[in-house]
Amino acid sequence: MSDDARSGSVAVIPARGGSKRIPRKNIKSFAGKPMIAWSIEAARTSGCFDRVIVSTDDEEIAAVASEWGADVPFRRPAELSDDHTGTIPVIAHAIEWLRDHGEATDAVCCLYATAPFVQPKDLRSGYQSLLSGEEIEYAFSVTSYAFPIQRALRMTPQGRVAMFQPEHFHTRSQDLEEAWHDAGQFYWGRAEAWREGLPIFSERAVPVILPRHRVQDIDTLEDWQRAEWLFRAWRAEQGNEKQ
Repeated sequence: MSDDARSGSVAVIPARGGSKRIPRKNIKSFAGKPMIAWSIEAARTSGCFDRVIVSTDDEEIAAVASEWGADVPFRRPAELSDDHTGTIPVIAHAIEWLRDHGEATDAVCCLYATAPFVQPKDLRSGYQSLLSGEEIEYAFSVTSYAFPIQRALRMTPQGRVAMFQPEHFHTRSQDLEEAWHDAGQFYWGRAEAWREGLPIFSERAVPVILPRHRVQDIDTLEDWQRAEWLFRAWRAEQGNEKQ
């Protein structure tokens, strides 16, 4: 993208140090690199950003992020680093810090540290989607559910099963509306939308559709193992396609 197109665009990678289910998750080695390095590299390669910033409260994470080419100009305050702090306040804090230091931002992308499947082209697509209309506040990654959610089951207190929507027991799967979910990779947003705490999931947001094989939550050790399997298979396929 041209310098004009990138004016005021910043990536913010939230990476606090207190991960409990997977200790040191953000800098744990994933397919040969610290996990956060994959996000940093994708952001830097995309050509979308004037700065790639890591928001962290942790000195070791800050050192690793700097080593891989990100800026770590501040330490995130403790009140924004606990288990209950949401994404929007963390990004808003980074935007306010930049403004306080004379750096105006128009578009800000929250890029998760645990998103090794994110691709520079996806980030560029999100940026273009955000700028495609004045009424658009956010653009973020989504993927489709592999199974119709209308036929989902729940477990009863008696240890039996029941449908959430029993009226669809006889409905053919192909006749049900396709459903989508947040892919948990990145969220482009206008700076004012972040600062005002506007909801990301709304009619003023545009989806950036990703294939299911490039989407994996990484919250448990089982998730981590599955993500590495998928990642290696995907990278091997990419190599075969280039031959």
